[in-house]
Amino acid sequence: QVQLVESGGGLVQPGGSLRLSCAASRIINNINVMGWYRQAPGKQREFVASIGSGGNTNYVDSVKGRFTISRDNAKNTVFMQMNSLKPEDTAVYYCEIVAGRFTTSVYWGQGTQVTVSS
Repeated sequence: QVQLVESGGGLVQPGGSLRLSCAASRIINNINVMGWYRQAPGKQREFVASIGSGGNTNYVDSVKGRFTISRDNAKNTVFMQMNSLKPEDTAVYYCEIVAGRFTTSVYWGQGTQVTVSS
């Protein structure tokens, strides 16, 4: 059973930065996409950013220019650098890994809280 362990969340003032990390408990073969989602209180989980096996990235419009997703393939780890944080970024952030060649497996982390408040 693969587990994804997230870290790096916390309380930060508006305009501050945080760096989230998500590491798999064991090697996952044939990773296609690694990504981050978030869920704010009373809202549905939403896509934030993703990075494909070739390094191509996608972001939700609200974080473009502020968040940067990256990955370390050798360590099955995905990162997200979050700068210029705003109160509306407050949410539980979840990492996701999609893997597989002929069948698809989807793994989720347990979530890490990010709170942006003065």
